[in-house]
Formats: sequence, structure tokens, C-alpha cells
Amino acid sequence: MHAMAGQYVRHGHEPVLVVPGERDSVSHVDGIRLITVSAPRAPFSGGYRVVVRPGKVRRLLEALEPDRLEVSDRTTLTGIGDWARSEGVPSLAMLHERVDGVLRSWVPGHGPDGRIAALGAAAAPQFADRYNLATLPKFDRLVATTEFAAGEVERLRRRSRNAVLPPLVRVPLGVDLEMFRPDRYDDDFREQYAPPGTTLIVTASRISQEKRVDLAVDAAAQVMRDGRPVRLVVAGAGPLLPKVRDRAAAAGLPHKFLSFVPDRVRLATLLSCADVVIAPGPIETFGLAALEALASGTPVVCSATSALPEIVGPAGASAAPEPAPLAVAVHDVLDRDPETRRAAARARAELFPWTATGEAMLALHARPTFEDVGPRAGTRTDTAADGVVMTGPRS
Repeated sequence: MHAMAGQYVRHGHEPVLVVPGERDSVSHVDGIRLITVSAPRAPFSGGYRVVVRPGKVRRLLEALEPDRLEVSDRTTLTGIGDWARSEGVPSLAMLHERVDGVLRSWVPGHGPDGRIAALGAAAAPQFADRYNLATLPKFDRLVATTEFAAGEVERLRRRSRNAVLPPLVRVPLGVDLEMFRPDRYDDDFREQYAPPGTTLIVTASRISQEKRVDLAVDAAAQVMRDGRPVRLVVAGAGPLLPKVRDRAAAAGLPHKFLSFVPDRVRLATLLSCADVVIAPGPIETFGLAALEALASGTPVVCSATSALPEIVGPAGASAAPEPAPLAVAVHDVLDRDPETRRAAARARAELFPWTATGEAMLALHARPTFEDVGPRAGTRTDTAADGVVMTGPRS
């Protein structure tokens, strides 16, 4: 959200970010107004907060009087779409996750004879369709960052042909190509994490249920058992950190868990020093950390069931979200010429500059809101997005 807001500022607009946090506050970061609304953390979510008083957000929006509204929270703030429509403010929902994927991630790994897991997985698309049918029409447009992210909306269109759903547009996110770059590589820095002759595998992720960092641990352990000396470094915090760290220790895998890394330069240097980054999340709808790794010149191994193959392309490898296939993919990447794989990674990342994302979003905001169905009563028809309010679910 902050990177997108920066693009809006560059083009002369005035974005306002509204996010949940520990307490109410107003601040300015890089010239962007940031309004924080107090909200409690959701248990076991790895950092997400729940807006328990959406009416407070509506009153805030009434005071801000935005020209456009972007909503990145598909749970507690879906009602904001109704507010925007009543006020004639064009709105869009950013599809940063798939409801069916989130539901599947919380299905138990096994039940009696496997039946619980099977029933839960089968029910996820049906529940997701009902939920999306009830919430997505509240907005005027939908924005998906990848084809994978758009998949459940396209499925809903096929299954519910009479449903009136907003137009769906695909706009990829971007990466800070100046912060994350190959020339941050540093031998001394690297030796803090892996001795010479050891493969440095990095995972940068929130350590929560849906991210499946355990797959990265198990895949790295398999690579070690296959005969490669490895060291796994995990950057990220979350409710499952102790459990995943214990898993690495039990496997005899040399490892270091850094928890959350607030220093972006340190993180960028770590990514540039890695030989390969494993992005194991099986339901990722984009994968910013993986794109940052590519920008740093480091190839990425990812789960084939996610959106990441769309992002990584030939600058890495994808495999089924299971330890053995992911380990094979790691070997595949490491067997490539180091200079060639680093150049390919950076070239791939350069296809995703934030400038392209900003231009695409501004072009979308400038289009008539209801070009497909005609104007509605009370809808603003101006095309200048002087004030864009962006709301999101995380602190």
C-alpha cells in the first residue's frame, strides 16, 4: 500500500492510508498521511488485526471525503463498499488472497481415514463462492495481481452466470529495484550465515499456517541428506516460529531463524547473498518477498499450486508443495551456472517496476466507473483521483 501510495504522490495525487494498529494515531511517512485505527490482533494470524468497529472507519471516510477508495481487507471492511456507493465514491477491492485457499490452509492435515480433510477441502470452493457473491458486488471494480488471484472470481462467474459481479482487472504489484539489487552481495556478510562451500538457502515469510514454512525446512533438510552442505536462514516472525524452528533442529538441519527483520537494507543484503530462496506458500496470490529475491539476483523455488510460477517464470523453478519435489527443484536451480541464474533473476524482476503498477492503477481510476453498465445515481463522474483512500488489514 505504501509503495502504491508513493506512485500516486509522484503523479500529483494525495493518497491517505488507513490501517489497523495498536492505537489510534496520525503520522506522515515519506510525505504520505498514515491514519492508524486501533484494532486487536487476530489470534494465530501472524500479524493481522481485526477492525471490530467498522463504523469508526466509515466516519473517518466521511471526514476525509475521498474521490476514490481502494479496499484491501476482504473481511471486516467489505461493508465500506456499501458506504462508497451510497456516497457516490468509486471503489475497488484488491484481491490479495483467495478465500478458498485460506480456508484450505486451515483444514486439518488428516482426520479419521482422511475424511475430515477431504470434506473440508471440497467444501472450501463452495463456501468461498457464497462469501464472494455476498461481498464482492459491494465494490465497483475488482483488482487481482495475478491470474491465480483472479481464479476464484472467474470460477464464480462460470458457476453463477446470473450473478452481477464487478469488472475484474489484473494489475501486478511491483518491487523496489533500487533497494533490492544484486550488487548488495557481500562475502563478509554472507559468512555470518553460511561458511564457504555451504549453500545458503533463505526463506523470507510470515511464519503462520498458510505460509507453510515447514515445507522449506523439510525441503532444505532433504537437500542436505542428498549430499549438499546447506544452511537455512529464515527471516520472518509468526505464531508457528517455535514449532518450525524445532522442526529444523529435529532434522539436524543447520539453521538460523532471524524473526522479523525491520532493517530493509539488511534483508536486501541477505537476499542477495543467498544461493536460492524457497517460497513454499501453496496459496500465495503474488509473493512480494519472492520478487524481492529475484530483484536481488537470487533464483526462487516455489510451489506450483500458487501464483508464484507466474512471477518467477524461468528465473527459478516450481514444484508440488511437498518436501521431495521442492528439494529436486532446489537442486535444479543450484546446478545452473551461478552468473547466468543471477542475471536471469534480476532480468525477471525488472519486468515488475512499481512505476508500471502505479500507471496501471491510475489509468484504471481515470476510467469511467460504470462503463459496462452505465452510470448510477449519485456516482461521481470526475476522472481526477485527487484523493485516494487506501484501507488494509495489517498493521
